[in-house]
Amino acid sequence: MGDEQATPATQATPGIRPFSIAFATGVTVTKWTRLWAERQPAVGLNVFPVEPAQQVASVLDGTADVSFVRLPVDQAGLSVIALYSEVQVVVVPRDHPASAVESVTVADLADEHLLQEPDLVPEWRDVAIEIASGTRRALVGIRSMEDAVEQVAAGVGIVILPQAIARLNSRKDTVYRPVTDVAETQVALVWVAEQTTPLIEEFVGIVRGRSASSSRAAAALEEQAAPDARAKKIGPVAKAKAKARAALEAEEAAARRAGVKKPAAGQVVRKKKQSDAANAAQARRRKFGGKR
Repeated sequence: MGDEQATPATQATPGIRPFSIAFATGVTVTKWTRLWAERQPAVGLNVFPVEPAQQVASVLDGTADVSFVRLPVDQAGLSVIALYSEVQVVVVPRDHPASAVESVTVADLADEHLLQEPDLVPEWRDVAIEIASGTRRALVGIRSMEDAVEQVAAGVGIVILPQAIARLNSRKDTVYRPVTDVAETQVALVWVAEQTTPLIEEFVGIVRGRSASSSRAAAALEEQAAPDARAKKIGPVAKAKAKARAALEAEEAAARRAGVKKPAAGQVVRKKKQSDAANAAQARRRKFGGKR
């Protein structure tokens, strides 16, 4: 099972469809869903685990808005954001020689029986003795990872998988150790590119670490809720100018109603400039004894 169980939709505003998140086994999404609940309390969440075959299918068929997957996946028609890598480990019985060391290589495991399809671990496949000699046995009775780990505990073989999955399926009679020369797996967030919505953009921003104040989707949602919020804010200088202009227009309108001819605003400005110039000239004459 995954780090989180399937959860019903959280409390939200009636009439608003919950935002749905699928996640591959072993992926922990709590830190992101917690932030979502803080930023979008009106939009509930529906979070559920999916098997590998459904991690992309869940967004293609509309079951989920976004999905946390393990790469590689078919990325046709998807937007993909790589998030982090996971170390691959080998699970062995507790009394296996590998349990006595901190890490192993595929060469150390060349003579083991892999309880998975060899193509899933090409590094091991290329050095495996049972592959080279044609003596590999068929896999029997393995319907899930729990079945595989149970056979590991019984000494039938080994499995190589992401550490998060090994941790979920850990038992007292098995241990796991990093395999240093097996490529790490990568966890990514995917969604259908042509179906990107403001809510998906909001969640992508959360996953990428964008702050609430810089969220583009949050602003878009606020605009939908309050169309007037789209109006540009007016600064204090612009407000003062607008107020003075309105007062002047009101004064001119009152003068017209009273039959008083009032000079235009431009004339007032010119007269003021002329008066200022005359005052300056008079001040110079006083200072220099009437001489310019």
